[in-house]
Amino acid sequence: MQQHLPMFYTFPSIRGIQAGREYYITMCPLKLIPRIFLFDEEDIDPTVRSQRVLNKARVPEIAEYLINNCKDYVFSAITASIDGLVDFVPLSDDPVNYNIGIIKVPMTSKIVINDGQHRRAAIEAALKKKPELGDETISVVFFLDEGLRRSQQMFADLNRYAIRPSGSLNILYDYRDPVAEIARQLSYELDLFDGLTEMEKTTISNRSTKLFTLSGLYRATNELINNKIDKPYEELKEISFKYWAVVGKHIKEWNSVKEGVVKASELRKDYINAHAITLVALGKVGYCLLDEFPDTWEKELEKLQLVEWYRGNKYWEGRVTVGGKISFSRNNLILLTSALKKVLGIPLSTEEQEAERSLQSSN
Repeated sequence: MQQHLPMFYTFPSIRGIQAGREYYITMCPLKLIPRIFLFDEEDIDPTVRSQRVLNKARVPEIAEYLINNCKDYVFSAITASIDGLVDFVPLSDDPVNYNIGIIKVPMTSKIVINDGQHRRAAIEAALKKKPELGDETISVVFFLDEGLRRSQQMFADLNRYAIRPSGSLNILYDYRDPVAEIARQLSYELDLFDGLTEMEKTTISNRSTKLFTLSGLYRATNELINNKIDKPYEELKEISFKYWAVVGKHIKEWNSVKEGVVKASELRKDYINAHAITLVALGKVGYCLLDEFPDTWEKELEKLQLVEWYRGNKYWEGRVTVGGKISFSRNNLILLTSALKKVLGIPLSTEEQEAERSLQSSN
């Protein structure tokens, strides 16, 4: 009678110990990821799942990142639990190499992802478009499955202290996005922003000497060059530098801080133009201004000197402030943008007209 030999997945591995339990670190070819790693189905009750439901909207974005940056992408390790008998074979009996070897995982084992299900789904999607990625590898941390309770606790522990970096820090370290590069250069090279831009945090503390955040400058510049991203980088940079330099000339409060006449903290307390909503609104206005007055936009910006930025001005209540406090909601951004457009003589969009009517009726 013919015997059937057991079939195994075999991975080169390093064995370690955490909380008295063995675990294994290995490298897995991308082409194997969709085949051997499972994740719980979304229609299962969360009490009997060991992870969150897959957010399918995230998968194409991650897959495109992998495809478009196949020469310099970075994926962190996948963490998974093996429900099956794992055999670790040391490289040798030498104590130095005793924790280096291979693990043999029966193909009948259930391998469930504890952390990395979106990476797994994105890898599967990317391989359909770029199968040559299949021979590349991703690091995997294998734990032995000790049941649902342990898997759920692992998920909670793996995500307990996960904190996304701030928007400003992401922009500071992002060299793929041309708008991020322009925002960084503005913060260093344009006199208006140099020394007054918070490079790491997305909010500014009361005592800070900074007036702008890199994330606010990025968003404002992104609004300024909206839909122009297909133009050459140097042209986008020139537009950005020129626009913000001209804007800066006509906002005396910003210059007072730059010259050391007024503290940034005092401006934040008393003026709306010391907050990110104004910077972003000016970016949105700039996009329309350059289209409406392509030859005279610099002259038109002189009208910014007519704006009364004082936050105690009743005109701003409901438009920028709610109960005297700055509100950076989408509707408030629309209303501030429309207010600046009216000063500069730029026609309002349908959305802005509707927001103005709603504001008037509520007053």
